[in-house]
Amino acid sequence: MSETRTLRVERLTRLSDDVVEVRLADPAGGELPGWEPGAHLTLDLPVGLTRQYSLCGPPTDRTGWTVAVHRAPDSRGGSAYVHDGVRIGALLPVGGPHQDFPLEAGAENLLVAGGIGITPILAMARALAAAGADWSLLYCGRTRSALAYLDELAALDPDGSRVRVHLDDEAGGPADLAAVLAGRPWATVHCCGPTSMIDAVLELAPDPGRVHVERFRAPEVAPSATADTGFDVHCAASDVRVRVEPGCSVLAALGGAGISVPSSCEEGICGTCEVKVLAGEPEHRDLVLTDDERAAGGSMFVCVSRCRGPELVLDL
Repeated sequence: MSETRTLRVERLTRLSDDVVEVRLADPAGGELPGWEPGAHLTLDLPVGLTRQYSLCGPPTDRTGWTVAVHRAPDSRGGSAYVHDGVRIGALLPVGGPHQDFPLEAGAENLLVAGGIGITPILAMARALAAAGADWSLLYCGRTRSALAYLDELAALDPDGSRVRVHLDDEAGGPADLAAVLAGRPWATVHCCGPTSMIDAVLELAPDPGRVHVERFRAPEVAPSATADTGFDVHCAASDVRVRVEPGCSVLAALGGAGISVPSSCEEGICGTCEVKVLAGEPEHRDLVLTDDERAAGGSMFVCVSRCRGPELVLDL
């Protein structure tokens, strides 16, 4: 587990129509740990919500951490609170940095971002530019006023040869991803943005094995072949036994029994609610664990994953 520390909101900056940048610093002025592109912070908001946001400032800046938050039109309260409730000087518990979307640079690198998906991609672009690597970036949005960090990207690409900004309203529709990917057939691709964009990149890429993605939402999946039956969860540390009925998540069942587990996306994509498995066989339904980690069965994400047998024993 990453360390949680209390940080002060040092600065709030409006970046676009619906994006606000939040800079966090140690109240005592101490240095913060370093991080790598793709890393996230977990913000514990005073309204009882936990949310993850990508670090997007310079990784070399140890005096503060920066995230940018898009006001989601279907917000469950997290992004709306950051926009409307967070004030300069506020103290927030912050976990991290933690890494679920590392930069795996290749000989050629294509970065694809949609909307607020620019946040981890910007850090990757900075790192690739600093390393003198071969890279290019496609940044897509509906309108220019909706996009953040255009000036920062222009500074990384002074001759305009690496960064392409595609605006749907000016181009008359979405970007031609097939042409972009065909133009860099051997590139290692990192993509973050809406589900439709990610699905298209995975489908159109000459080699999907070279594509690394981070999602805002879990994709629609076919129902599991395993019957969604009930099972028991034994919390070993607290010696509490919880029944998980069909249609109820392990996270919800634990919460109903007074066992609190931090969570954020509740869709199996953010990694916040990972719990160690001591016994039993999880049925993994997340998009975080690797195939080897799934086979090992040492942990699970209790927001979506279930059990293949009658009981799970968790380290709670």
